[in-house]
Amino acid sequence: MTHAAARNTRLIQALAALSLEEKVQLLTGRDFWTTWPMESIGLRRILVSDGPSGVRGEVWDERDPSLNLPSATALASSWDPGIARRYGAAAAVEARRKGVDVVLGPTINLHRSPLGGRHFECFSEDPVLTAELAAAYVSGVQDNGVGATPKHYIANDFETDRFTVDVRADDRTLRELYLLAFEKAVVEARAWLVMSSYNSINGATASENELLETPLNSQWGFDGVVISDWTGVRSLESAKASQDLVMPGPQGPWGEALVAAVRAGEIDEATVDRKVLRILRLAERVGALSGSEPAEPVLVEDGPALAREAAAEGIVLLENRGELPWAASALRSVAVIGNNASAARTQGGGSATVVPEYTVSPLEGLRRALPGVDVRYSVGAVVQDGVVELPLRDLTNPSTGEPGLHARFLAEDGAELLAEDRRSSNLVYFGSDVPIEDAAEFELTTRFTPSESGVVRLGVALVGTAKLYVDDELLLDERLRPSPEAVGAAFTNPPTASAPVELTAGTPVDLRLVYDLRRRRGFNARAMSLRLGTEPADVVADALIAEAARAAADADVALVVVGTNSLVESEGYDRTTLALPGRQDDLVRAVVAANPRTVVLVNSGAPVLLPWRDDVAGLLLGWFGGQEFGNAVADVLLGATEPGGRLPTTWPDAEADVPVLSCTPVDGALEYAEGIHVGYRAWLKQETPPAYWFGAGQGYTRIDLTGVDAPGSARGGEIVTVTVEVANRGDRAGKQVVQVYAERPDSAVDRPVRWLVGSTPVRVPAGESTRVEVAVHTRLLAYWADGWQYEPGAYRLRAGTTAVDLPLETTLTLG
Repeated sequence: MTHAAARNTRLIQALAALSLEEKVQLLTGRDFWTTWPMESIGLRRILVSDGPSGVRGEVWDERDPSLNLPSATALASSWDPGIARRYGAAAAVEARRKGVDVVLGPTINLHRSPLGGRHFECFSEDPVLTAELAAAYVSGVQDNGVGATPKHYIANDFETDRFTVDVRADDRTLRELYLLAFEKAVVEARAWLVMSSYNSINGATASENELLETPLNSQWGFDGVVISDWTGVRSLESAKASQDLVMPGPQGPWGEALVAAVRAGEIDEATVDRKVLRILRLAERVGALSGSEPAEPVLVEDGPALAREAAAEGIVLLENRGELPWAASALRSVAVIGNNASAARTQGGGSATVVPEYTVSPLEGLRRALPGVDVRYSVGAVVQDGVVELPLRDLTNPSTGEPGLHARFLAEDGAELLAEDRRSSNLVYFGSDVPIEDAAEFELTTRFTPSESGVVRLGVALVGTAKLYVDDELLLDERLRPSPEAVGAAFTNPPTASAPVELTAGTPVDLRLVYDLRRRRGFNARAMSLRLGTEPADVVADALIAEAARAAADADVALVVVGTNSLVESEGYDRTTLALPGRQDDLVRAVVAANPRTVVLVNSGAPVLLPWRDDVAGLLLGWFGGQEFGNAVADVLLGATEPGGRLPTTWPDAEADVPVLSCTPVDGALEYAEGIHVGYRAWLKQETPPAYWFGAGQGYTRIDLTGVDAPGSARGGEIVTVTVEVANRGDRAGKQVVQVYAERPDSAVDRPVRWLVGSTPVRVPAGESTRVEVAVHTRLLAYWADGWQYEPGAYRLRAGTTAVDLPLETTLTLG
């Protein structure tokens, strides 16, 4: 008997040892993050955890910090499957350190509209680039013995009404774009799980949709577990579909109702058995079943070092008018300007959020890299919106005398149900064993010693009723409700309230927050979040800009960091505008006028408008760069590292120009009326160009594409090799991303003007040339019409560095 046959026999025997009730129990989670153990068959629990840009673990807790990797858009900007595989491997090592069996990532929905609020967590607007990177990520995770979970299957490409919306897209659009993005991670990387999405597709919710069976199982050969998005399974009907695991638990729509349906003959027990076998197979793969062990890690990364490298690999240099890289020896003073320069966003909001041990801002990174240089800081424009946590260095736990806060859950009679010492005033209890449902109040106390004098707005962010006391004097008594459009995001970005208080530097004040926990039901009885902190004080915006301009005028060079805030890019809601929040555009113009040697770094997870882009000396996109963001920025600015990024998504010049913009359903539905023409494909169909095309980006040297060669003909289903010659014309080593696109202008069917069919990054030493091979699968030349159809004839293959900069071409004839 082969090893595979013996393993399958063992799983079937384990299944046979279970009663119907036990089998059904396994199909719903035990709690927020774990599955049910079953001692009788040697099955322990399986622990899953949010990623995908880090692994949080079982609790959302600053006392157990996590590696904070750069966002998915930063990773995708590398266009490098090797980096993606190492990124996945690092996530797996982190998972194993935390006892996690399954990482809930990667997120590989497409950037259909730039207004999508969660695009920082997804890779790209293009399905081929997305698929390549997703497969590499999945391989990196699973080669180290941890399950990966490509999500959200399928067409969860926006946040508005995501729980109830019906996405309407024809079969060709689904197959050639949204399913294609997932296919390689399943077919080639053999993902162990796939997460079904909340939304419906063409009238059937994802957890009940035939797409779970075809193509996922029947055509792609998926043998893993379809896990639901949290609360995404809503009916017993979904048990008839190829949905395997309901999360979270222990409540859910299956349970006793499913047992009864099987007993009544309404649902075949074989349907249940198939789901259980898949869960047992997953348990075996991750070492959760007796007699199995998880694979030993084959690729172990230094997490912070990889975070720094990956951030630099994702930084995109879009403009460089002879300014970069800066020579450290020639700098005497640098003006660093912008709210995000000192309070950088290293990750997006929502379930992708982890609590890192530390983060490095661009300001800190430059100061470390330039020890003898006067690096001065100006805020320039306030970007922060809402309450941010209090600095740990300014807090003293009244119970221990150590830095931090003291938290207590109190019963109705004041009895203490649980007490703990925390090191953050931003607290999330999500799936943890704390007595939220049994408590009447939650109390948080600390002694706050401000580092600056003046009027400060102290406040809270939470949903519900709370009182805030300063030295036993009531400062706030508020009942906070989320706005109707922000209900889905209120858990991670709750509403805020604050009030002014006069503080003196070095003089401590005692803070006490009392949060009413009575009458919490359902999800709110098992989870809560709150933040004690400060809101931006009232400022004179013009004065801040003027002060920043003066600082820039007095410095050799200026770095302005602009970006978004937590209310702009997060899970739970889409964006309402692509404009930068606050007065940041005015700030950039003022600083450029004061110092022509101004470089702008954009700290956002997805496109924003850059109306001053033609006026700056340099323009870099840093995305959400992870915990080592500031060090990576300094590496790139000073030329220690090449800016390795190329755009994975087209950046518009004006919102009105965007060909596919709407994320707003009409009457509960969102029509994907643009069909296969998304992203650069849609831009190519119109006369107005974007600010920067898909694939755009520069390095610090000039690497030209000088020749291309490909087989003259091929059959459908074959993989052909396109060979491209590249030459480094500069005096330093550099990186180029070779991109190959296909065109078929005389096609009998509707086609994009051109579409990506392959790419590869290449590094070339100074003054040298090399040849690179790009694998092109002819399936990418086919179109979907009740199956993949190969249109015979000549296809033009064009090689270049963006969707429009394509100097080389050859012809491939498909037989």
